[in-house]
Amino acid sequence: MNVQTSSMPQQDPSATPDPRIDARTRRGRLQMLMLLLVCASPVLFSYFTYYVIKPTGASTNYGALVDPQRPMPAAQLVNERGEAVPLASMRGKWLMLMTDPSACDDACARKLFTMRQIRAGQGEDRERIVPVWLIQDAGKVDDRLSAAYNEPYAGVRFLRMDQATIAQWLPAQEGSRAEDTIFLVDPLGNLMMRWPKDPDPKKVSSDLKKLLKYSRIG
Repeated sequence: MNVQTSSMPQQDPSATPDPRIDARTRRGRLQMLMLLLVCASPVLFSYFTYYVIKPTGASTNYGALVDPQRPMPAAQLVNERGEAVPLASMRGKWLMLMTDPSACDDACARKLFTMRQIRAGQGEDRERIVPVWLIQDAGKVDDRLSAAYNEPYAGVRFLRMDQATIAQWLPAQEGSRAEDTIFLVDPLGNLMMRWPKDPDPKKVSSDLKKLLKYSRIG
């Protein structure tokens, strides 16, 4: 009896793979990688802006980098109308922070003026920056300060925050107080930089220009 063999062709294990299939596979993997990079780009840019001005040899930044970064605490703020404002709602912008009691002295007023001028000096990028005065108590703020700084053009937000929470979040430099310092928070909510007491506005502005130039977030 003759046994008929199957008419189906047998695959030759030594045959060379179709290069078109390999090319499609590589192209698909590359597209997937590019998609992942695009999705992760805000985080990558945040870390890039944190390290891009990190000094190598001679220092290139005026402010001191806060290391490690400190994320925003889960805290509630209170605005001048007495409304609760979650601190997390302020993500998405670059925040310049200062903190003082409501009885704002001359040093406090100078910081308000400095933050307003630095923000205004960023030109079109000023809308990416929000100056914030974290008021440490429930006392009344001088109406003249509100008129000068807590208005649309100056853009300084007057917000009240529990003093204990402020102390935990905003680290004072050795030998100084948090009240002596202007801090910077990135758009992802990480405290990343602080400037010295009575800072040079031109040098602070230079730091900000670098960050805004290299980052597309916020």
